[in-house]
Amino acid sequence: MNKAVILLSGGLDSATVLAIARAAGFACYALSFDYGQRHVAELVAAKRVATTGGALEHRVIKLDLGAIGGSALTDTAIDVPESPTEGIPITYVPARNTVFLSVALGWAEVLEARDIFVGVNAVDYSGYPDCRPAFVQAFEQLANVATKAGVEGERFHIHAPLIDDTKGEIIRRGTALGVDYAQTVSCYQPDADGRACGRCDACRLRAAGFEDAGVADPTRYLR
Repeated sequence: MNKAVILLSGGLDSATVLAIARAAGFACYALSFDYGQRHVAELVAAKRVATTGGALEHRVIKLDLGAIGGSALTDTAIDVPESPTEGIPITYVPARNTVFLSVALGWAEVLEARDIFVGVNAVDYSGYPDCRPAFVQAFEQLANVATKAGVEGERFHIHAPLIDDTKGEIIRRGTALGVDYAQTVSCYQPDADGRACGRCDACRLRAAGFEDAGVADPTRYLR
């Protein structure tokens, strides 16, 4: 089996991506980050998803992006918006996906894996610049000029299988693959038990996705 590194946040999208990679026949190595996020319940969810989703290994890398700040997800002095905002929202974490994919690339090279899966989406999303096809394409180009394996002719592939899907389509794909979405946490500000606020952008997108998919929403809400 070919090896693949799967970026696993513990949310709905990354759980679906793990299932897609497994169904495609990859031996999956899951990678999560303790990056100073206020929603640490997602790391508990990531552990559950990695175990039930069949990952051969799950690593959690501690990397404090809160040290540079600039995001409501890493700075508790900045409120998480509970209504839609114009432009790129304050929940954007500067360079997060670039950093995460860079670490995933390093681990992939050590594992002799040439495939990296990420659950970015450019349809039902918050407008983050590092969730767009142009970003994924640019990072794949970088991966193949920045690594020993790449310059020796072994190409890396960055897979973003959900990039063009609506949230409803993602949920239908995952449901068909047996993903248990009750194990996932998407909320930007869940409580310690993983219950969702029901008000942030991530909660709104998730709830609308289940409605669109015609699938019962298993999310546990605070209210």
